[in-house]
Amino acid sequence: MTQCCINPSILSADFVNLEAELNRISNADAVHVDVMDNHFVPNLTLGLPVVERIQAVSPVPLDAHLMISDADRWAPAFADAGLASVTFHAEAAMAPVKLARELRARGSKAGMALRPATPVEPYLDMLSEVDMLLIMTVEPGFGGQAFLDVTLPKIRRARAAIDGSGIGVAIQVDGGITEETILRAAEAGANVFVAGSAVYGHQDPAAAIERLREAGRAVLDSASVKP
Repeated sequence: MTQCCINPSILSADFVNLEAELNRISNADAVHVDVMDNHFVPNLTLGLPVVERIQAVSPVPLDAHLMISDADRWAPAFADAGLASVTFHAEAAMAPVKLARELRARGSKAGMALRPATPVEPYLDMLSEVDMLLIMTVEPGFGGQAFLDVTLPKIRRARAAIDGSGIGVAIQVDGGITEETILRAAEAGANVFVAGSAVYGHQDPAAAIERLREAGRAVLDSASVKP
């Protein structure tokens, strides 16, 4: 069975009761933590000390998405905190290969993210250096945006390149994921799905995760897409 991962974004959670909110999604594959610095994106969320506390109480691994400037300088500290996965933006890294290798050397999986308008082609040759490619399906910086269908061809090109090379790189999508849009993203070749309001907007987030997983898995199994 093809792996279909659902990583809920706590950007849509109740920050006043964050530990309880984490426990409500204990059936998730990972917790997606959006770190924004009010420079790379026009919003400010969580810093390293808060992420470290989340790491200490989370029932599932942490998947950090660093929407920050100067990723080369700051990203390694998140790997040092013990996070399972740390994703930096290619647009914010001066030496992405070096940074990816450093994250891996410090014990985290390395992810590289691309904004919707950033082409994937310049980065195809370095995909063997990362564990995951995050293709943003909305503009980074805010939750609750609508899925951008214009990103689907990029997902398909990335999937074709990954499958053609035989490397085991996951494709994550982030932004506007619902029970409907997950079908299009999975058909295009994504297999890791970040969902915020589609999970925390429901009274039973765990049940929402299962519905998303079932929908995505059905498409991936049908297409025989490999993560």
